[in-house]
Amino acid sequence: MSTNAKSVVILAAGKGTRMYSALPKVLHHLAGKPMVQHVIDTALSLGAQNVHLVYGHGGDLLQNTLSDQNLNWVLQAEQLGTGHAMQQAAPHFADDEDILMLYGDVPL
Repeated sequence: MSTNAKSVVILAAGKGTRMYSALPKVLHHLAGKPMVQHVIDTALSLGAQNVHLVYGHGGDLLQNTLSDQNLNWVLQAEQLGTGHAMQQAAPHFADDEDILMLYGDVPL
């Protein structure tokens, strides 16, 4: 088992255009709470020491909704895909850190 720091990156920058809603997709409620909250809860239950949330569309609303969470907010100004999102988060990682990437709209 690794003794390295463990970080989770949650991708939550998408527009969610197929939802036909002004609300960011990850903030739509499922089982009584925003989808992304289920993902954050899972990350913490896995022992994540750092949770990085990559945001873009609806960032202000996302930050206001999750303001009580201990998250590292990572802006992805242009949504250029998963790889680009991870590039935006990369400066926040140590070289020997274990990283798990999760999608904010896929509650586990």
